[in-house]
Amino acid sequence: MGINSEREIEANLQIGPTNTGMVRLFIEAEGGIEIPMDFDPEEAEEIAEEIRAAAQGARAMSKKKR
Repeated sequence: MGINSEREIEANLQIGPTNTGMVRLFIEAEGGIEIPMDFDPEEAEEIAEEIRAAAQGARAMSKKKR
C-alpha cells in the first residue's frame, strides 16, 4: 500500500492541543479503530510545513493535467 493507492475507508481526523502541551492528531476509522498521534509543537510545525508543500505539489500536478 503506497501513497498513490486508493482505498474505500472512511475516517475522521481531529487535530488539537492536549492538556500536556502536545499536539494530537486523532484518527478514527471504520471498525472502531482509533489512532492518537502526539507531537511536540516543533514536530507539529514541521508536519504542517510538509502538508503545505504537498498541497502545493498537488496544485502543480492538477494544473499540468489541464
